[in-house]
Parts: sequence; structure tokens; C-alpha cells
Amino acid sequence: MRILVVGGAGYIGSHMCKMLASHGHEVVVCDNLSTGHRAAVRWGNLIECSLSDVGVLAALFSKCKFDAVMHFAANSLVGESVRDPLRYYRNNVAETIGLLEIMRKHEINKFVFSSTAAVYGQPNAELIDELHPQEPINPYGRTKLIVERILADLAVAHQLRAVSLRYFNAAGADQSGMIGEAHEPETHLIPRILRMAAGEQINVGVFGTDYPTPDGTCIRDYVYVNDLCTAHLQALNFLDQNPGFHAFNLGNGRGHSVRQVIDAVEQVVGRKICIPEFDRRPGDPVILVAHSEKARHLLKWKPTLPDIHSIVESAWKWHLQPKF
Repeated sequence: MRILVVGGAGYIGSHMCKMLASHGHEVVVCDNLSTGHRAAVRWGNLIECSLSDVGVLAALFSKCKFDAVMHFAANSLVGESVRDPLRYYRNNVAETIGLLEIMRKHEINKFVFSSTAAVYGQPNAELIDELHPQEPINPYGRTKLIVERILADLAVAHQLRAVSLRYFNAAGADQSGMIGEAHEPETHLIPRILRMAAGEQINVGVFGTDYPTPDGTCIRDYVYVNDLCTAHLQALNFLDQNPGFHAFNLGNGRGHSVRQVIDAVEQVVGRKICIPEFDRRPGDPVILVAHSEKARHLLKWKPTLPDIHSIVESAWKWHLQPKF
């Protein structure tokens, strides 16, 4: 198939392009490089533009007949979404609507959407399944939920076939070491600790050590980036036989605490890492772990790298390589 990967120069998008190419698909990347990296586009042709560049997109869709579109192009920093909600509603919602309008005009009806566990808000259960109430607590989560509801409506009105994949904590890097997680600023725990271990001047802290967990720190579900990409690939196949809108959680179904992540990093890099401890941050849930049985059953998806040590090891291999 010929696949348009929107946001294909970013962390998960670049891994997706590599996997699509390895399965024989033709890849075209659309990315404005605001957070992605030109050098990460090693699989497929890059069209440098934003989704707001309607003329460029119209010309691209007129030239290329796409079989499906994958969307990884959202702004995704929770704090920034609170400070600048209009930017998030414009990019994550309005510009996605524009993309969907062009898809409809050119009769492209397969769409795989990168969503988030942030659509659920504060958890009311230790294992979160797809029936958990959707009550996002920040603009980022709300923009993702709005797009999901748009996709569901388009599935009814215009026979769009769409899958929304709700990630928990994406982590790790491709085993080749060629691509990995390179955000600026970096907000994710594992790459921040690894960058500190690699000698970068970066502030890392443990926020809260008195939570009702075995070691007092928060627990999160970390899922290997290439396992996420496998789910996207399987979602494409799923849409061939399953019309309508579908949503799936993607996680390992087991959590690791902040201290366990730090321990795993110390084991991988072979030395002690001193990280200061601070009071809790307001709004941090105690435990966020996915119930992903729906994806395992319907997408036939199974994580290949579920243990935190292996995930950290893959990321460390990337951090030891020259960057983009």
C-alpha cells in the first residue's frame, strides 16, 4: 500500500515509517519539522509542510493516490496545552479536520490515529479499559477526544474506517540504534534519566515518595515504541474487514514505579544515578496501567518487549549514538 504518515519525522512516526517500509509499503511523510527531524526520515519521501498548508496538501493528494493515512502530528505537551490551549485546538483539532476533508474529497477512507490515555483523565480503576469514563483534565487530552468523536461521526456519515490507538507511555528505541526519542524539551522520564547518565546538564527529579505504592512512587505502564508501531500495522489490516470507528488501549498491562525505572537505568548504564526527591506534583495519578485485552484479542497484538530493563536498554543504545 501507499501510506501517508503525517508527523513521520517524529519519535513514533519515524519508527512507523521504518516498519512500514520493512513490510513492503510505500511511505510518504508529511511533517513541518517543528518537533521532528529531517534526518529521521530515512524511509519514504518527505513533504515538508504543515496540515495548515492546504494548497500543498491538495497538490500532494492530487498527485498521489494513498491507500491510508496515519496521523502522528499532534502537539502533545500537557503543560503547554494548559498555557496555550488555542494552539492545541488549532493544530490537533482544526488542522486534523482539514486533513479529513481532503481525504474525503479524494475518497481515502482508512485512517489510523495516534491517541492517548489522557482521554480518560483521572483513573477510577487500577487497570484502565476502553469503557473507562472519558473525562480529560487538560486541553491536550480534550483535543484527542474531540478528534476521536469526529472520527466516530465520520464513520457513520461517510463510511470512514478509523482506528484510534490510545497509548500509555511510549518508550525505548529501535534496536538498530538508528532512530530514537529526541524531543526538545524532553519531558519523558526514561530519556531524561538517560540523558543525565550520558552527561547532559538536565534536571530530573522524583516527584512524590509517599504514594500508596510498594516503594512510594507513582506507577506507569511503559510500552515499547516498536510494539506501538506493530499495533498500527495490525490496525491497517483490521480496517480491511471491519468498517466503522474503533478504539484500542496500548500498554503492557503492568506498571513500573519511578524507582523501578531508575533502578533499571542504573543496571543498564552500570552506575548509580543520584536524582533529587521533591514533593508530589498536583494532579499526578498514583497508578496508570492499561487494560489492553481488546487490542490483543481483535488486533492480535502482543507486546514483544514488555520488561522495563529491555526497553531502557534499547533507549540507551540510541543515546550512545550520534544524534540527528
